[in-house]
Amino acid sequence: MRDAVIVGAVRTPVGKRNGGLSGVHPVDLSAHVLRALAERVGFDPGNVDDVVWGTVSQVGEQSWNVARNAVLAAGWPVSVPGTTLDRQCGSSQQAVHFAAATVLSGQADLVVAGGVESMSRVPMGSSAQGQDPYGPLVLERFGTVTFNQGVGAEMVAARWGFSRQQLDEYALASHAAAAKAQDAGDFDSEIAALPALALDEGIRRDTTIEKLAALKTPFKANGVVTAGSASQISDGAAALAVTTSRWAAAHGLRPLARVHTAVVAAADPVIMLTAPIPATAKALAKAGLTLDEIGVYEVNEAFASVPLAWLTETGADRSRLNPRGGAIALGHPLGASGARIMTTMVHHMRQNGVRYGLQTMCEGGGMANATVLELL
Repeated sequence: MRDAVIVGAVRTPVGKRNGGLSGVHPVDLSAHVLRALAERVGFDPGNVDDVVWGTVSQVGEQSWNVARNAVLAAGWPVSVPGTTLDRQCGSSQQAVHFAAATVLSGQADLVVAGGVESMSRVPMGSSAQGQDPYGPLVLERFGTVTFNQGVGAEMVAARWGFSRQQLDEYALASHAAAAKAQDAGDFDSEIAALPALALDEGIRRDTTIEKLAALKTPFKANGVVTAGSASQISDGAAALAVTTSRWAAAHGLRPLARVHTAVVAAADPVIMLTAPIPATAKALAKAGLTLDEIGVYEVNEAFASVPLAWLTETGADRSRLNPRGGAIALGHPLGASGARIMTTMVHHMRQNGVRYGLQTMCEGGGMANATVLELL
């Protein structure tokens, strides 16, 4: 019986907006992690059947199929194809799902999945080019003039009764966890440094509750969500190699983890950010596992209210959630984040002997991917 295993996972450091990676073209960022992945894992790039790449703002420097251009920029054989997808913030997590499905079905033996986003060079929302991406029927159905994740984050906080203090405390804890992990060298094995940047640069070591409390609430007057309790605008890329156990053994590669279960779910597109809750339930049901059996949970910190709502609804162990910090501290380069989070989770599982890990993230349109990995 065929399976889908991850034999390598690597990422760039995550750069701040207009920071260390802002001078690097997104295709070159992608090429960097492709080369690093092949070198670290030891596979022949000529054996790659496809590269599946997530990118959200597919315009300008991120247009015209980033995946294929990255293959060419990496110096890989011209025979290696590539395709670029957009499932919003979960794009590169979806890329891993597609890669796993492709090798499981026997249509490919080795697929590289990942993603990139240079939010410094290609601003968030720029792909709409000032136009309406929804059309009148969608807006009429939901009685709105647009969909806004920040407003959704405020709606989540109101529905679950989270205070400004709770969100700020969560944000502070994310920075503290990321700083602790960085100082301990926990990220070292997953990062492929660039000349311009060697470490994640979004971690705010000097932030305090008082500083967070002084920030404005841009999405709602007297609201609770601020830039401090939201994910950072960032630049970065990440990549994972997905194959079968049999192919890995035949080519001398060591599997790190198995893609045990991969699902996607959807919910209300107006509040937008709650789908990780049903996605988690769906993944656990398909996996035949309970949440107590999962040793680490990675729930993307689009806004602090998202993982807090997930915790409340699932009753999960808070100590297992985002143990190395999340997007509030590390940043959220949209199309790369799914692969960045999975890379971090794989390395955490291996370093700590965690058998099962679960990743989920909210996505524009009210969707969410969820993935269960099993350590090998």
